[in-house]
Amino acid sequence: QTQLVESGGGLVQAGGSLRLSCTASGLIFSGNIMGWYRQAPGKQRELVASISSGGSASYADSVKGRFTISRAGAVNTVWLQMDSLKPEDTAAYYCSISMRGTNYSGRGTQVTVSS
Repeated sequence: QTQLVESGGGLVQAGGSLRLSCTASGLIFSGNIMGWYRQAPGKQRELVASISSGGSASYADSVKGRFTISRAGAVNTVWLQMDSLKPEDTAAYYCSISMRGTNYSGRGTQVTVSS
């Protein structure tokens, strides 16, 4: 089985920073893509950022220039550095890994940005 565990969420003031971490364990195939989704109350789940095993990253337009995704492939760990946070970034953030046509997600970590 594949498991993901997130950490690093919390409460921060607008303009502040947070760093989320996630480690995947269990059955992991090479060539995977790791990423972060978020979901705010009453809104659809949104892909925030993703990164391939080769290090190619992509971002939602809403976070470009403020968030940075990185990973350590050898230990299947991914980080999301979030800077210049805004109240609209408030959401539950979920780590994910996609491999061989299947997507797995963690339980999520809450990020709350106060104005």
